[in-house]
Amino acid sequence: MPADNTTNKGRDASPFNRTVQHDAKRAAILSQAAKLFNYKGSRATTLKDIAESLGLTKTSLYYYVKTKEDLIYQCYMAALDHHHQNLDKIEATHSQPIERASAFFMQHFENWLAAQEHRGPHIAALLEIAALKGTHRTEVETRYVAMFKRLREYIRQGIAEGSIRECEPSATTRAILGSVDWTFSWLHSIPLDQVNATAKEAWDIIAHGIFAGDDDYMPADISHEHEQVALLRGFDRAEQNRLKQMAFLKTGTLFFNRQGFNGTSLDEIAEHLNVSKGAFYYHINNKEDLLFRCYSHSLEIIENIHAQAAQSKGSGLQKAEMTCRRTFYVQNSEVGPLIRYNTITALPMARRREILKRTDKANEEFGNFLNDGIVDGSVRPINNYVAQQLVAGAINAAMNLKQWRRVDNIDSAAIDYFDIFFNGLLPRASGQNT
Repeated sequence: MPADNTTNKGRDASPFNRTVQHDAKRAAILSQAAKLFNYKGSRATTLKDIAESLGLTKTSLYYYVKTKEDLIYQCYMAALDHHHQNLDKIEATHSQPIERASAFFMQHFENWLAAQEHRGPHIAALLEIAALKGTHRTEVETRYVAMFKRLREYIRQGIAEGSIRECEPSATTRAILGSVDWTFSWLHSIPLDQVNATAKEAWDIIAHGIFAGDDDYMPADISHEHEQVALLRGFDRAEQNRLKQMAFLKTGTLFFNRQGFNGTSLDEIAEHLNVSKGAFYYHINNKEDLLFRCYSHSLEIIENIHAQAAQSKGSGLQKAEMTCRRTFYVQNSEVGPLIRYNTITALPMARRREILKRTDKANEEFGNFLNDGIVDGSVRPINNYVAQQLVAGAINAAMNLKQWRRVDNIDSAAIDYFDIFFNGLLPRASGQNT
């Protein structure tokens, strides 16, 4: 006799089904934790905060999660499971590689909107993978790599069949993921009823690029020979003291990028620099202060890059492209690294706002180059606010490119990486009016 599916479904939905109720409560906990982690950061969010926001006791929460790191790990795995489930649906629904890539990109905007409208769970921004330890970090990284490879395969298949223009698949995939990973930081500035339209504008930039010409935009040669002197011109301290400060900030940035805020030890940084703890703490008050100064230092470099571009000759497009490549060079050469914004939520709100205000101003300067390009005809009419946010997300992720592809020449890698924003995914001749 066949099973009564209706009866089974009713039994599954029953409030007396402990497994269903357990899973529902766990999902609610992970969604609320993701919301607080995305906004406040894991450092400022306590298990008590999460429990109280859900009307639970801390003891009840411990039934589902033992430590905050365990909760972060579960949030990240839930986020990646969500992305992979979406990819499964996309692959079942769409057969063409470009359609799959488009659906994956647009889904990130829908995920964010669904959470705001209480139609879906909050999805954790994968900011602090580096701070996870042992098997937690390995499992999350493995799951993320699997997502990367699925998206990259769409790009490769599209290139092979001619629906996607020739580009470097690994660099292109990383740029796309960097852009969508960044949406959590700026979509809140878009009215909810405009998010879908914004998503379409964002995909239009990814699909067609910002270059106004019919053919591929070919970047001009630039020299990085004097990059370090030019970029660090803003420091006016005595030379010896400046060099010490630089060493602390560069090493601090390296450790924060690699290990996250919680995983970074000031003693470990002092040991890496081969200085005594006393000498180190003479210059650095505490870990939070070092992180704030690392952000300030990176922003000063970026502001100098923008100032150089603004003073240079050329079209708005050339200034924007020069800014991207010079920033990429600093991130991936001995001049850098620049701080990754994955640790921004570790700063107290007042300092975080100060850094984000400067960051927004820097992004606006990049947007000014795009506006100049629209006026001079080098950039096609686009939503330049959306464009600057997409590029900002890609820049934040750019320093990890060596994990995904070989980088023999930094400037050539930069051209490959930012190609999607200037030329788009679609073949130029047939894609402009698609």
